[in-house]
Amino acid sequence: MNVAASVAEPARRRHLWMLAAALVALFAHVDVPAQPRTADKSLPAADWKAIRQVIGDQVRALKADDAAKAFSFASPGIREQFGTPENFLGMVRTAYGALIAARYTEFLEGAVIDGNVIQPLRLIAPDNTVQVALYTMEKQKDGRWRISGCVLAPSTVQAA
Repeated sequence: MNVAASVAEPARRRHLWMLAAALVALFAHVDVPAQPRTADKSLPAADWKAIRQVIGDQVRALKADDAAKAFSFASPGIREQFGTPENFLGMVRTAYGALIAARYTEFLEGAVIDGNVIQPLRLIAPDNTVQVALYTMEKQKDGRWRISGCVLAPSTVQAA
């Protein structure tokens, strides 16, 4: 492993956690519409639509236990990190079970923060607890969007 990369990784993770905390504070208390407002978005509506499609397709693949398909929506860095679809699915089952178990999901308004494209997804569990999955997205050279990270955070919103 590259020494510079291993030193930079904790700083990157701290930055992502700080970003996640800020987003949770922003999104957990406010019910926002599923469609981004045209006046203050940083990406074209077609990009937000494509981003939501990728996330939705991956969640459906996870629920269907289709490791290969779910893995295909991950960025090259994530694919390199986990190596195989089976490793990836195992990690998701362990750390992101809420994505698979959610009885209801709803996209919240996405944002571009410090150049990072973040798409929140509200998750409502069978017991009505609510979490927010904060997806970090990466646009590939071919123009496709891929998922480069996800952080789960509790929400103060209550399910009905």
